Amino acid sequence: MELTNELIKSIAEELDCGMKVYVHKETKELKSIIDFDSNYFADTELWQEDIDEIEENIDEYIQFEKMDSRESFQVMEDFTNTVTDEELKMKLELGLRLSKPFRNFKDIIDDEGEYRQKWFDFKSEKYIEFVKEQLSDFNNLEQ
Repeated sequence: MELTNELIKSIAEELDCGMKVYVHKETKELKSIIDFDSNYFADTELWQEDIDEIEENIDEYIQFEKMDSRESFQVMEDFTNTVTDEELKMKLELGLRLSKPFRNFKDIIDDEGEYRQKWFDFKSEKYIEFVKEQLSDFNNLEQ
């Protein structure tokens, strides 16, 4: 199955926002549903129509998974290795070694105007690669 770069980017963005993402194998229609495992108090009623459609026709959809915490941590480490500002790089490395590394990284990078945008661009590219890998795995299974 082939997907447009635009659709791959949309899948990546939805996953990065914490959504569960499904793509219909024939129509390529994208359905995003809030991840109820991570959002316990979310109202299922808002998503029920899509949930029912997917559950009733699960074989017609591909589900794309979000990065797990290990993979997300690796992306933060990889980005840190690209930082040329030595002071910022040291802050990020320390933040990743302390408890609550995700919160530390966010707090540090949020105060770094230019690098904040570089982080978002970097993470976006990594998520796009992640989606392409899942698509490739699916295509290899289908053959």
